[in-house]
Amino acid sequence: MTVPGRRSSTFTRLLRHGFTDPSAAERLLGLADMASVRTDPVLLDALGAAADPDLALRSLVRLVEAQKPVVRQSLLDTLVSAKPLRDRLLGVLGASEALGDHLARHPSDWKALVTYEAADLHPGVEEFECGLADATDPVTLRIAYRRCLLSIAARDVCGTTDVAETAAELADLATATLRAALAIARTAAPGDAALCRLAVIAMGKCGGHELNYVSDVDVIFVGEPAEGADESKAMQAATRLASHLMRICSETTVEGTIWPVDANLRPEGRNGPLVRTLSSHLAYYQRWAKTWEFQALLKARAVAGDPALGEEYIEAVSPLVWQAAERENFVADVQKMRRRVVDNIPVAEVERELKLGPGGLRDVEFAVQLLQLVHGRGDATLHSGSTLDALRALAGGGYVGRADAAQLDSAYRFLRAMEHRIQLYRLRRTHLVPEDEADLRRIGRSLGLRTDPVAELNKEWKRHASVVRRLHEKLFYRPLLDAVAQLTPGETRLSPEAARQRLEALGYADPGAALRHLEALSSGVTRKAAIQRTLLPVLLGWFADSADPDAGLLGFRKVSDALGKTPWYLRLLRDEGAAAENLARVLSAGRLAPDLLLRAPEAVALLGDPEGLKLRGRDHLEQEILAAVGRADTAEVAVAVARGVRRRELFRTAAADLIGSYGTEDSPAEADPGALVDRVGNAVTDLNAATLAGALRSAVREHWGDTLPTRFAVIGMGRFGGREQSYGSDADVLFVHEPREGVDEQEAARAANTVVTEMRRLLQVPTTDPPLLIDADLRPEGKSGPLVRTLASYEAYYHRWALVWESQALLRAEPMAGDMELGRRFLDLVDPLRYPAEGLGDDAVREIRRLKARMESERLPRGADPTLHTKLGRGGLSDVEWTVQLFQMRHGWAEPGLRTTRTREALAAAHAAGLIVTEDAQILDEAWVMATRVRNGVMLVRGRAGDTFPSDGRELGAVGRYLGYGPGHVGDMLDDYRRITRRARAVVEELFYGA
Repeated sequence: MTVPGRRSSTFTRLLRHGFTDPSAAERLLGLADMASVRTDPVLLDALGAAADPDLALRSLVRLVEAQKPVVRQSLLDTLVSAKPLRDRLLGVLGASEALGDHLARHPSDWKALVTYEAADLHPGVEEFECGLADATDPVTLRIAYRRCLLSIAARDVCGTTDVAETAAELADLATATLRAALAIARTAAPGDAALCRLAVIAMGKCGGHELNYVSDVDVIFVGEPAEGADESKAMQAATRLASHLMRICSETTVEGTIWPVDANLRPEGRNGPLVRTLSSHLAYYQRWAKTWEFQALLKARAVAGDPALGEEYIEAVSPLVWQAAERENFVADVQKMRRRVVDNIPVAEVERELKLGPGGLRDVEFAVQLLQLVHGRGDATLHSGSTLDALRALAGGGYVGRADAAQLDSAYRFLRAMEHRIQLYRLRRTHLVPEDEADLRRIGRSLGLRTDPVAELNKEWKRHASVVRRLHEKLFYRPLLDAVAQLTPGETRLSPEAARQRLEALGYADPGAALRHLEALSSGVTRKAAIQRTLLPVLLGWFADSADPDAGLLGFRKVSDALGKTPWYLRLLRDEGAAAENLARVLSAGRLAPDLLLRAPEAVALLGDPEGLKLRGRDHLEQEILAAVGRADTAEVAVAVARGVRRRELFRTAAADLIGSYGTEDSPAEADPGALVDRVGNAVTDLNAATLAGALRSAVREHWGDTLPTRFAVIGMGRFGGREQSYGSDADVLFVHEPREGVDEQEAARAANTVVTEMRRLLQVPTTDPPLLIDADLRPEGKSGPLVRTLASYEAYYHRWALVWESQALLRAEPMAGDMELGRRFLDLVDPLRYPAEGLGDDAVREIRRLKARMESERLPRGADPTLHTKLGRGGLSDVEWTVQLFQMRHGWAEPGLRTTRTREALAAAHAAGLIVTEDAQILDEAWVMATRVRNGVMLVRGRAGDTFPSDGRELGAVGRYLGYGPGHVGDMLDDYRRITRRARAVVEELFYGA
């Protein structure tokens, strides 16, 4: 008798055995049907060993109650006396609510777990076919399938089979089930069966002999007419048989469903015919198939139907599979498909996604399949559909490091075991790790984690996912280093030919040179070489993600040669996560940024500093440059320092632009291309203005000390004044001066001209730094006029001689250096010219249109494609800018917002004032931004300015990557450019020419 207020001894024992609801368990054990075993210590121990003791007991009671009275005691006696049955039955009941439900509906099926013969331990297709032999319709097939599944689950939860053997058994059961379903379909339609030969090809995990408990079974159907049969009628018959087979397995009956049969991996997917002849399959694969379809065929296996036809299919497609790595952009296609899978996971599920999330099962499978396809061309030992078998073969052949392979094998087995236990519970197709603590506890206990199941499960899961995340990229690149490095005895290296194959697949144009670079960087036993061997596998992946991997690797070798002996360089790349990726992006995106970096490699430190890529404003730059000029002994030294700052800031700007355009693993690419254009334009303009200020100060100090005899200002014009400069832009300027009080005008003029001449000389002195070219051709009288004028001289010229085009050019005038008050007075002087009161007259408008038309016909380079020339072509920069400037000159007197030197600001102001409708403003802005981005991209890629797309394929691809177009999408880029500029030209015709 239990004393009130005290727990019974049974309650305490149940608690100790792992029951979470001992009171309910005590009530169940107290039922009359359980009287003979309620205190049996063997049974309690066995229940306590189950993944979920409470669930195991509830399901056991339901099973006992469902037995006929004569069998009930036999079940309990056998359960207590026979350890194999006890472990199997209670193990299943504690792990799977769904199989407990099945046993309650079919109470005699527990006897399937009694036998414990050697043949029963590892059944194959034949044994499962025997188990399904009595099934004659979908309902009896489901009952027989669950009975077979019961034995697989029992071996799994008891540890008789490991995760790979369990997956293989599930695939064998699926094979037997497809055969049984096809037999039922044939029996239902003997006429159709007589007309055709039909083969069922398993794909995916079923084809790879590594199926889950609940998964779509991917198949492809191949049909041929029977001897003497009409092909059209035979294909119709085969399609009916295949459709019936799919319904038999997929449809829900009183016994539920088996699993969906998915035929969407067939040629043309769900839009293609369900059944094709072998020749039709081959015609599609040879002409139309995409890279992912060959990757899918890696796991193809004939499983049901006509065995000879199935083998013919496998033999015919196999050579195509192993040629897939020779396709253009092969590696990029596979990696892009993997990224697309991750991107499509709902944000709320990414962290719980066991299969598709980062560090999940798919990461291992994709990496292994990629390596198989690259190296399986010359090594038949890699021709396996099983992930773990293929991983073992890859390690044995030296294609993957043995330690990496062992870690991945362990991680993959753990993650698959988790997946199995999650699905086994309710036999539902899911790859999400549950959030409920009871579910996590059951999964943890089923995997042998008994001390603190939830905490231990989460810890192990995260640890294995981390291993996968770290290794799945490295797996592809690490052996490339081993191919050129000293290995420990017993290690197998990647052969030189295999290394070349892999580098070619990654897009390296000169794999021999790439291998030499790898050897130079990573060979030896120094600490430097050891760090390089750690860095290079990841860097190679980032290089391969660019349009020019060869240039990236060569640039990295040059930077490493220059900085390798400095203590901070490799430490920066190793320890600062962003620095290595940023460097890889910058080095492999084109010539300009690497050229700037190699002139002063220490600028690589900018890439690891969180503030390093933050662009600096003019005030900050001017302060730094003027301070350096003040410390210099000569003008040459002073301007050399100023040009060094300019080079560093050009690199900072280019690096920020490239990284913002490409994006990184931690930050996505900038979504607004207009923001990137404005950022570059502002940054380059500011650093050029600060450089001019430094050159001006240097020239003055060299000849006059602190004070020039005349006040002097530099007026920015063109893109310089509009703050829209690109990396290779000249500085369009006007020079204005005004003699100081008491200074002779001739003396002042000589001083001003000397300053201009000296500035131009200093900024073009040959050095390792890029020159800043000063262009003063927009001055009054052009090249025939004096380089510098007084403010009064400008006033006299403009008042008497100014032409319409000069007034238009002055729309961009903005003081950039020197005496800012003098610069503002210059603007006051020219404002009436550029924003004439009451706007432009009709004659002036006609003159501007005439000049524009003449420029279009005369200045476009001979042979240039007018649809692709960014400056003078259809809908390009000139079209948009002249249209906006016409609005400024006609309406700037009345609309203050139009009084700006910037094209996009003026366009937005014209739209805000109601002068341009929204759609037209958006079209013009999009065209101007894209044309500017193309010019920036060409300069970044080629290292020299250009107004049209490169003709070289690799350079064109690099410009495409900069603009956000992936590998193989250069055609899309050109089509988009033509479409966008064609629409812009239509707007220009209407708004500028008045068409």
